[in-house]
Amino acid sequence: MRMIARRLGLYALTAWVAITVNFVLPRLMPGNPIQTLIGKLQGQVTPNEINAIKLSFGDVKGGFISDYVTYIGQLFHGNLGVSITLGAPVSSILRETVPWTVGLIGISTIISFCVGTFAGAMLGWMRGSRLDTLIPTATFFQAIPYFFLGTVMLLIFGSHLGWFPVLGAYSSNVTPGWNWAFVGSVVRYGELPVISIVLSSIAGWMLGMRNMMITMIGEDFVLMAVAKGLPRRKVIMHAARNAVLPSIANLSLAIGLVVSGALLVELVFNYPGVGDLLLQAVLNEDYPLIQGIFLVITLTVLCANLIADVVYLALDPRTRTEAAV
Repeated sequence: MRMIARRLGLYALTAWVAITVNFVLPRLMPGNPIQTLIGKLQGQVTPNEINAIKLSFGDVKGGFISDYVTYIGQLFHGNLGVSITLGAPVSSILRETVPWTVGLIGISTIISFCVGTFAGAMLGWMRGSRLDTLIPTATFFQAIPYFFLGTVMLLIFGSHLGWFPVLGAYSSNVTPGWNWAFVGSVVRYGELPVISIVLSSIAGWMLGMRNMMITMIGEDFVLMAVAKGLPRRKVIMHAARNAVLPSIANLSLAIGLVVSGALLVELVFNYPGVGDLLLQAVLNEDYPLIQGIFLVITLTVLCANLIADVVYLALDPRTRTEAAV
């Protein structure tokens, strides 16, 4: 519990720094999007309406500290401001788009981690076999950028061969909701984006696990298990449990890379996540929406890292012993 409390304190501090940076950066950027919006409406609105627009978008200059305190208070109430271009609360906009990105990233990360870790364990245990031919193939796909691989797969398997649907997250013939037709359509449309992300990220898990398995095979506890005549499956599981620990630790670092790559994949496949939303927000200088997107992405990655740390703590008793000392 002491270790978890330390990690919670560390992540709370990291979250505060991220929130502070998220508040400061837009205010250091040149230009004022609200003034740009008012400039486009010049001659169409009265001075009172201009003041109302400034108030609705939070353009109230009360000083840096005052604005910062107001910003923190609004965050605790779930108020992320109002989008300048869409004219809707940022929280409601993200509520509709974030689940798509989280689902895409979460499923892709889980599949690539599980498949890559299992394949790496088998490659390490049966090193020198024909299975080693998987290594250069996986490395080749890892060297290809997410968006380029997604574009190639979209053109070949989507447009040319017609094996997968192209563009969007579900068919226009189904009604969104918790029904089998909609869920099946979402799964079908998400197959190609997930495959492209998995192919681009699986090699790292595979190679890392393979190297650790080769190291573990020479350890005394594995040699003792073999000498006792334990079944091969139990020996592999015993070695893999220790070999997977570095992969669990690296999972927290890899999630951030997967997030950045998935945003580009969303643009390629016209997926309704935060990728296209972020692009439009940057092009239109929609600072409240940019702030909301980066804040949600940051907090999501921090939560995923915390979960990875808790799993690592559960798998490695040595960390619990060190925390108790």
